[in-house]
Amino acid sequence: MAYSLTWDLAVFFNGGSSSREFAQFLKELYNDINRFTNVVSNWKVMSEEKDRHLLVHVMEQFADIAVNMRQAGAFVSCLEAQNTEDVKAHELRAKVTQYSASFQDALTNLDQKLTGLDEEFFQELLKTPPLNEFRYILNERRERASDKLSVEEESLINQLAVDGYHGWSQLYDTIVGTIKIPFEEKGEIKYLSVGQAANKFSDPDRNVREKVFQAWEKAWEENSELLAKTLNHLAGFRLSTYGKRGWEDILKEPLEMNRMQKETLDSMWNVITANKEPLIKFLERKAKLLGVEKLSWYDLDAPLSSMEQNVMAYQDGAEFILKQFSKFGTRLARFTKTAFEDSWIEAEDRPNKRPGGFCTGFPLNGQSRIFMTYSGTASNVSTLAHELGHAFHSYALKDTHPLNRAYAMNVAETASTFAEMIVSDAAVQQAEGASQKLALLEDKIQRSVALLMNIHARFLFETRFYEERKQGMVSAARLNEIMLDAQREAYGDALAEYHPAFWASKLHFFITGVPFYNFPYTFGFLFSLGIYGKAVEEGQGFEEKYISLLRDTGSMTVEDLACKHLNIDLTGSKFWEEAVADCLKDVEEFLKLTDSLIQAG
Repeated sequence: MAYSLTWDLAVFFNGGSSSREFAQFLKELYNDINRFTNVVSNWKVMSEEKDRHLLVHVMEQFADIAVNMRQAGAFVSCLEAQNTEDVKAHELRAKVTQYSASFQDALTNLDQKLTGLDEEFFQELLKTPPLNEFRYILNERRERASDKLSVEEESLINQLAVDGYHGWSQLYDTIVGTIKIPFEEKGEIKYLSVGQAANKFSDPDRNVREKVFQAWEKAWEENSELLAKTLNHLAGFRLSTYGKRGWEDILKEPLEMNRMQKETLDSMWNVITANKEPLIKFLERKAKLLGVEKLSWYDLDAPLSSMEQNVMAYQDGAEFILKQFSKFGTRLARFTKTAFEDSWIEAEDRPNKRPGGFCTGFPLNGQSRIFMTYSGTASNVSTLAHELGHAFHSYALKDTHPLNRAYAMNVAETASTFAEMIVSDAAVQQAEGASQKLALLEDKIQRSVALLMNIHARFLFETRFYEERKQGMVSAARLNEIMLDAQREAYGDALAEYHPAFWASKLHFFITGVPFYNFPYTFGFLFSLGIYGKAVEEGQGFEEKYISLLRDTGSMTVEDLACKHLNIDLTGSKFWEEAVADCLKDVEEFLKLTDSLIQAG
């Protein structure tokens, strides 16, 4: 069966952004939110038996609306991503954002009602069905609410966020959608979307990469003043909110949202910082293999010219992923086959698509949709496997209560990276000849460079930017300086040329749903190494244990999750040292295999 390069959205709502079905769905969602708001507003907390009955009813409504909001948000995200010029889709995004703000208002009120319940009465409630099924979520919401402002103040923040917070993020999307990167090919100037231009950084011709990078950097610089104001106002809104709540630590919210202790984050970064030397040696070796003294930013994703380039057609890439997944477990393989056969994936390389890749879930249908631009590289195959891992995570949670499915971003990246590892390891092991093996091994190491160096640079940039933003607006020129310093530190000054405007080109800095969107990727990468090690050790029998772990991701802290399923302590350094050592083994092998090439050169 030939797999489609474009996804099927009509199964959810027919007619795209002009869908009458979706318009009706939104209308019903609006009414449901209003009813929910009224029920919560009229609840007079007395810590009596009637409160238990009312809370059960409210939580049922909460779950239903949350699922429908997810469905609506996913559909609009897909519409916007597949065509950045779909004006109607942007209008729908504004409407869904407004509904989400209203829903958040009601939830803020609900959380305050939870804090009003007597502690002893509340704890007794958590022991009784059906509330005991999602006691972690109720406890979490109550504790976080006690650390926030009054209902009226938090409601005002939610309403102002529509235009004063989320609006800035949407403006970024609009600006990026208008950016075209000029590129000369066969004597003709073509204007590439940001996503198409980004794919050129893996072109084997250094001249092509350099020309695209120059045009790329220029495009972001030309928009830097607009983007700097966007980033400043987004961060300003966030900092103002934190200040009113009395939150001094800018990492408080992202850590809470990731259900993660600061000790865990600090331990992870400390171990990474202390173990970068092998990665620096890899970058130095790659530079020699490419015939340059030092790599430039546009060389980081470059294939090694002396090695075979394994370009894989989409159909072949899909079949390879299916084959490797089947070795891990039958459920993962069956699920993935369904995703390919039922057109869950948008992979076509065409203009006006949004850059990057993502996976989003449609809970009412028990399906997911994956977005990317596939051009046949080994990295594309890994990205596809990565997003399928996200989709499988949602599948693993489908039989849990809807309120126990909201897992944090760091464990979300665990499932995706785990799937990616299955495929990338197999690709290296099954390579045809030494040249192809080196090419695939290099691609695999590049992900370690990205997660331990690039993400670290992003984290350093964000923490420093937010500290400066507390004192006032940060200019585009200063943002470039902060970014450049962060990149030099994170890469051990191993590059000849950096990307100062990276802050402008990276969507993750402008996302409002999860602050400090970047560090969870590194956590997920290293945490998944521990899971992957057990999978290799136990074989196919590990699949059920893995699914059991995924089921708990929506209702546990990451520290408790790691302790229960892997018997490890994430706040200490031992696990992180072992995880980093595991991924650096690839570097050791690469250096050994390329010794002869350097000597011959």
